Amino acid sequence: MNAVVAAVAVMLGLSLCRVHVVVALIIGAVVGGLLGGLGLEATLEAFQGGLGKGANVALSYALLGAFAVAIAKSGLAHALADRALGLVNSRSEAGTGMLTMLLLLVLLAVAISSQNILPIHIAFIPLLVPPLLYVMARLRLDRRLVACVLTFGLITPYMFLPVGFGGIFLNDILLANVAESGGEIEGVNVMQAMALPALGMLLGLLFAVFVSYRRPRDYDVAEVADVERLDKGYNGRSLLVALAAVVAAFVVQLWLDSMIIGALTGFVIFSLSGVVRWREADDVFTEGMKMMAMIGFIMIAAAGFAEVMRATGSIQTLVDSSAGIIGDNRALAALLMLLVGLLITMGIGSSFSTIPIIAAIYVPLALQLGFSPLAIVALVGTAAALGDAGSPASDSTLGPTAGLNVDGQHNHIWDTVVPTFLHYNLPLIAFGWLAVMVL
Repeated sequence: MNAVVAAVAVMLGLSLCRVHVVVALIIGAVVGGLLGGLGLEATLEAFQGGLGKGANVALSYALLGAFAVAIAKSGLAHALADRALGLVNSRSEAGTGMLTMLLLLVLLAVAISSQNILPIHIAFIPLLVPPLLYVMARLRLDRRLVACVLTFGLITPYMFLPVGFGGIFLNDILLANVAESGGEIEGVNVMQAMALPALGMLLGLLFAVFVSYRRPRDYDVAEVADVERLDKGYNGRSLLVALAAVVAAFVVQLWLDSMIIGALTGFVIFSLSGVVRWREADDVFTEGMKMMAMIGFIMIAAAGFAEVMRATGSIQTLVDSSAGIIGDNRALAALLMLLVGLLITMGIGSSFSTIPIIAAIYVPLALQLGFSPLAIVALVGTAAALGDAGSPASDSTLGPTAGLNVDGQHNHIWDTVVPTFLHYNLPLIAFGWLAVMVL
């Protein structure tokens, strides 16, 4: 068995059995390294060598957690939650249904904006989502649906709209690698190429909203209230300081392209203003880092896992072997290349990192089979995006879990990973294949 396939299968299997994702990633990496012929010592060396690549992201999320706790101290997010709670208390059952849809639309709009308008990616989730958990519990809103909404907003915009992160993914990475590998991109409309895959994502979202998770789901409201400390007061000054800190953090992040410095700037503003008392600053900082510790360690372990997969050389073997059995069958070629992309992205947890790996093989093969330039762009783009949703190590699933699980009532695998895998990867395979065949 190919080492990448085995490693990903072991990692996913253990995760589904409720083994912690970090442990599953380590065991999966060891299995993949041994099957790939590295030996135990070389496998561990590659794994440890890759850990540092995830450290920057982990530190960013840790500081973001501290910033989120400081915002909670100011009461800004709780002011929003209190406003929403007032609406819940004043509405009839039909009215709460409308409020539920409004809340989902707001979360969707913010998630989309985080990719294209104000490219902060998952930075908004630990700031906005935890204070709204009490409102969600009162609305009996299924958090699996919220996870699907957030993941859709984190992925679909960058794979369809060439602005913000979408500009990086579609123009700087996708089109650039297709051209470098011999493909023709002159006159190619990347939005046209990715329209059908994006439609598949949209249909998956609608299915989650109106079919899969439309029924109410009960959570322990007392547990949410205890974790969120909803009795914490706020005043006009603290809200103004919070708004200033949020704006400053986002401006600095965009200016310096550093989530670390942006979050640190916001935290310093809270400390200097007195909203976070100086003698409490250390405890607040530690509390925030603990809140984001899981996502940080998973990202670090995922970087080590990805390094082992690259070191085995089995990613190239997997791509080559799929190409070898295709022959002249264009339909089978498109399906196999999409499935290989799914495996690779689920393993390394990043669609942005998948394109350079697969484009070098996929583009010449697609040209040989007679696919059009639009179809080639759709093939490579969809193959890379596959697996971003539904991967235990992707920040598009880790981010929603970080916000929804602050009270321990949302499981990363069964409440985020499995729902997003079923609702997005399966439609992406179908509509990505359709796009390749009709374009």
